[in-house]
Amino acid sequence: MALNTSADAPLPVGEVSRLIGGWIERLGAVWVEGQITQLSRRPGAGVVFLTLRDPSYDISVSVTCFRQVFDAVADVVAEGARVVVHAKPEWYAPRGQLSLRAVEIRPVGIGELLARLEQLKRTLGAEGLFAPERKRPLPFLPHRVGLVVGRASAAERDVLENARRRWPAVRFEVRNVAVQGVHAVSQVVQAVKELDGLPDVDVIIVARGGGSVEDLLPFSDEQLVRAVSECRTPVVSAIGHEPDSPLLDLVADLRASTPTDAAKKVVPDVGEELERVRHLRDRALRTVQAVLDREERGLAHALARPVMEHPQRMVEEREAEVDALVARSRRVLGHLLDRADSELSHTRARVLSLSPVATMERGYAVLQRTDGAVVSSPDDVAAGEELRARVFEGEFAVRVSE
Repeated sequence: MALNTSADAPLPVGEVSRLIGGWIERLGAVWVEGQITQLSRRPGAGVVFLTLRDPSYDISVSVTCFRQVFDAVADVVAEGARVVVHAKPEWYAPRGQLSLRAVEIRPVGIGELLARLEQLKRTLGAEGLFAPERKRPLPFLPHRVGLVVGRASAAERDVLENARRRWPAVRFEVRNVAVQGVHAVSQVVQAVKELDGLPDVDVIIVARGGGSVEDLLPFSDEQLVRAVSECRTPVVSAIGHEPDSPLLDLVADLRASTPTDAAKKVVPDVGEELERVRHLRDRALRTVQAVLDREERGLAHALARPVMEHPQRMVEEREAEVDALVARSRRVLGHLLDRADSELSHTRARVLSLSPVATMERGYAVLQRTDGAVVSSPDDVAAGEELRARVFEGEFAVRVSE
């Protein structure tokens, strides 16, 4: 609606800004397509600022959105990306600035494909299909290698030639499949399951050369990812080149940057292994030799000790000690015997001196009655009684006179 204004009756800037804001407020939400030229995501801020530009007309408009709106596509949207935004126009009156408040952002073209893949990646990751603890180690020397690859492709040639160059005796079980197009997923899944069911296949390689994102989409298919996660046999993903990263790389037990790299990681190099064996053998020989040298030095040191050079010296020293102890014990025993003999002689002399026999030897006699009782008083005998007189050299009978 036109306003009645003039130079004499102008509107204040604030009123004009308010009116413009009211007009814009009545506009509904719109879908806008453009290219992101500026992107500002301040750490901790709840709002993301970006500039949407129309490259055909060189016109730009500011866009704001809450962080959770942008986080939904943050992994696939960056500066330079083309997007479709569902937003409502807003007018910031203090600065007189028009912007769009976005409630949804969608990538355009390849970005949309990447967004879907990113969503599938988050879903499968939440189920634990990409967890590191699910990864199984590859066998050191596989009995037979399963190979899923395009027919007569450079990837097949690279894997076979490099593997046989590294280990000529390696054997392969090859399954040629479509690696792009509508039949690729079903054929790759079938080949992987078939190889997983063979008991003599120790590892499976899924290989393909480089290509566009659309060409590599079969190797990010959910059906293939789940089939690989259910395999009992370790799986190696060798899809495209180093920058390529299909979902198969995440679920496989090992990711190889190229088919050639897959051959190097699955099959050991015979020359390197022979060199490693030689190195380990030399190392073992040096270790054993060092042990022998150390023990030999220890033995020489032990033999150089005096006790080993003159082993009889210890016996001789102990023999001298024993002789000294025997002599000492004999001397002590002799002294003890001499003293005991002397004491015995003195005791014997004392006993003899006190013995009645010694008294009788000096001429005394002992009178005994017939019952053996000793007569010690004249009153103990009667006249005419017979007694025994015991002297030093014998005895004789006596009779008591009246």
